Amino acid sequence: MTLRNEGRSPERRVASVMLFDEFLPVYDVSDEVATVVSADQMTTWQALMNADLIAVGRQRPLVALLGAVRMLPDLVWQRLHGEHGEMPERLTLRDTTKLPMAGGGWVLLGERPPDEIALGLVGKFWRPVIEFADVEASAFRDWAEPGFAKTIYALGTRRVDDDATLLWAMMRTATTDEHARDWFRRYWTFGVGSGAHVLARGLIDVVRDEVEQRTRPQ
Repeated sequence: MTLRNEGRSPERRVASVMLFDEFLPVYDVSDEVATVVSADQMTTWQALMNADLIAVGRQRPLVALLGAVRMLPDLVWQRLHGEHGEMPERLTLRDTTKLPMAGGGWVLLGERPPDEIALGLVGKFWRPVIEFADVEASAFRDWAEPGFAKTIYALGTRRVDDDATLLWAMMRTATTDEHARDWFRRYWTFGVGSGAHVLARGLIDVVRDEVEQRTRPQ
């Protein structure tokens, strides 16, 4: 999947620099998934923004199993496994930006409806209990305290034609020094890379299926 500006109608073009390139242009690992949805771009975007991450976990058991890897928040993991506490009935991508990091929260780096949304997180993800750094969106790109990894989770839509939309997800991580890079490589090698792929794949597949079921002619 390559996200470019070619083929866009002249009346509205996506920004020349995607949010994941703006906030994390240099990175250690990257993964991306995409699917074509048989619906217009705005319908697909709204479905992505309204997608319930808890329901995604219920519909895709492997996604629920991998929820603790953080692509789905810890809070979703707890709810799916019957643990008690104050938990919402549903949780959207935007909702995750209102949660504390230790509770599954992400930082909203930017949003350009209906093209893309980017979430960020900084932490020592390889530790049994993750140590997070409180980094605001304005400082994310240049933040470089040693010993951490910076992750971006970006999702978006791209018009194919009036009745088809590309729905995509991009995951990127950069480390801030060689020590963190060594630790993150071990963490990534032991299955985190495939886990992130499965989680993103599950979300966009559920969104696609729900949109096409809802818009299918009766």
